Amino acid sequence: MSDGSESGRRYARADTLEGMLQRGRGRGAVLAAQDPAAAAELVYGCVRYDWRWDSVDERHLYLARLIRDLDLPHGPVVELLAGDEDQCEWATRILELLAKSGSTEAREALRAYVREGEHWLDVLESVASCWPTEWWRDLAEDAYTGLDGGERLRMDSEAGETLRSLLGMATAPHASRRLSDVEVTPSSRRLLTVLADPGTGEDEKGWALRLLAYRPPEPYLLALAPSLGTGDGQFPLPFLARAVAQCGALAVPAARSWVADGRSWLVWIGLEVLAEHGDAFDLPVLSAHFAAEWEQHSWCGPKMLAAGLARFGPQAAEAVPMLRRYWVRTPHSYERPAYLKALAAIDPDGLEHAYTESLWDCEADSRLLGIAGAPDLPHVRDRLAQLRDDPMEEPEVRRAAAARLGQPAQSGHPPVNRYIPAGN
Repeated sequence: MSDGSESGRRYARADTLEGMLQRGRGRGAVLAAQDPAAAAELVYGCVRYDWRWDSVDERHLYLARLIRDLDLPHGPVVELLAGDEDQCEWATRILELLAKSGSTEAREALRAYVREGEHWLDVLESVASCWPTEWWRDLAEDAYTGLDGGERLRMDSEAGETLRSLLGMATAPHASRRLSDVEVTPSSRRLLTVLADPGTGEDEKGWALRLLAYRPPEPYLLALAPSLGTGDGQFPLPFLARAVAQCGALAVPAARSWVADGRSWLVWIGLEVLAEHGDAFDLPVLSAHFAAEWEQHSWCGPKMLAAGLARFGPQAAEAVPMLRRYWVRTPHSYERPAYLKALAAIDPDGLEHAYTESLWDCEADSRLLGIAGAPDLPHVRDRLAQLRDDPMEEPEVRRAAAARLGQPAQSGHPPVNRYIPAGN
């Protein structure tokens, strides 16, 4: 995971090709296809350095497509297999997709690594999850034989168990739990008593909150919530937000007081409640905090506020310029679909280019939005056909593209579409 500042690095401007590629934007992929030679080092820069803001951001398919469609050599990706565990995992995910798309070089590089590399078992597990069985089964069989014979590695119960599972072999049975072993949990009233006791330790309170988080709502918890922070005052106790969420709209009055509290963790829990259950009275508060998040460049979390604003439709029109800025500039690609959804709910006019660009976005949810919302034009239909037929693409995206076109998926290598969506 990168925040863009490690080792003095910073994200490039969002209106440059480099910045778009770092953020996984669809427009970056389309512009790169216009001049592959000039874009090559920028693409490799995104391969060598993980520009994802958070681990939930998607980039592997985006980068694999760029390498394939720009016809770039695989060498810089293969080299990362020899790096540390994170670099090896990163390269594996890209190469296994390229192999699915027909690259013999990518397929053989990973097979060779399984036979010789340090993190061979992790790579084997990864390719087994997405490759046809005939591409990897011999590797698993050879590895299992090697483990038993002590040729590659001392027989290890975890490795052996993993290989047996991959090969469909019987695994050691686990002891079943006896009825007397089943934990009997206390009543909700007892758990609330534990939370209200100032002498109870944080671990025990966290245990109580975990149980309440999966039970019917307990409104009395709302009165206790402000006292359920960590001792340093920096964070809520584990599972507090989820337990509060169980109360639904019942938590709105308390949440309105929490958002005025000086403790950021309590403010945020209050905002989560108001975003999901508040009414028009709460719109100014949600809008103000959404703007404040922009000023602080807080990229993690504004999607929750955006979803809350979307509930108010045109009443939240004041937030439209900010939503557009977030959609263009956020490095946290996982949140980008939320901004497009909010724009569609509040002010859908003029989103044709955003939907079209989303067909090339790194996030599957963005591509699904593009499939549903892009205008019915020739270059859009061409891109839909590419998504439908791309063996690297997520199954739900392929199905959605096929449904939009009204045609079944086809096999084969999809051509590069060189349409450039307008705007930054």
